[in-house]
Amino acid sequence: MAAAGRRGGGCLLLGAAGVGKSLLGKRLRHIRAGRGGGYRGRRSGGGTGGSRGVPVRWRYRGVPGGAGPVARPPRPSVPVLNAPTQLSSRDGAKELGEPPATLPTVGTNLTELPLPPKVTVRELGGCMGPIWPSYYGECGAVVFVIDAANPTQVSSSCVQLLALLSAEQLAAVPVLVLFNKIDLPCYMSLVEMKALFRMQDIVSCATQPITILEASARDGTGLADVLQWLKDTFRDPS
Repeated sequence: MAAAGRRGGGCLLLGAAGVGKSLLGKRLRHIRAGRGGGYRGRRSGGGTGGSRGVPVRWRYRGVPGGAGPVARPPRPSVPVLNAPTQLSSRDGAKELGEPPATLPTVGTNLTELPLPPKVTVRELGGCMGPIWPSYYGECGAVVFVIDAANPTQVSSSCVQLLALLSAEQLAAVPVLVLFNKIDLPCYMSLVEMKALFRMQDIVSCATQPITILEASARDGTGLADVLQWLKDTFRDPS
């Protein structure tokens, strides 16, 4: 679970080249953080939440003169943090629109997320792996993205993840391991990815709290879970 109440610093967005970090940052910026009771989604340990689309209901009201009820048009569903359901692939694509074009990141990208509190997400390009440690000292959380549809990248991503978790500066920093691109037909399931990475062994040996989620930055599935994790991680304990 995320370490609730951690404050200070921003969030590092890391992962190999081509895993979808840039699109993820852009998508997160467009999801509205709402209020509600108890969002349920995927969490560490492999538990799964529902993947239903946000329901749309018709509301009726009486009309003076006994004309009978008149249907009020449904309000459009919006990906809302803390909602009891999460975006389905179908609703995610409709609400977020077509994915914007992205280019391989050379350097860093900064994204401001207006959560309570505001969180700055710093994306570091995959080709910058050798100098990632120079940014560890100024972060309060890490999101490590893995391409769940690219089995040829498993070994290199695993090496990067183990190096990140063994860094002394990140010994107590919450880490979100995010398996991305689950919208692709060739993606590997969460169970398969956890087995390939031996995530159970990694989590048991790590000193920091680790959360495991899956998502699709392209169609929006699972992004509300990512925002919830960020909100919990940077929540003000007071």
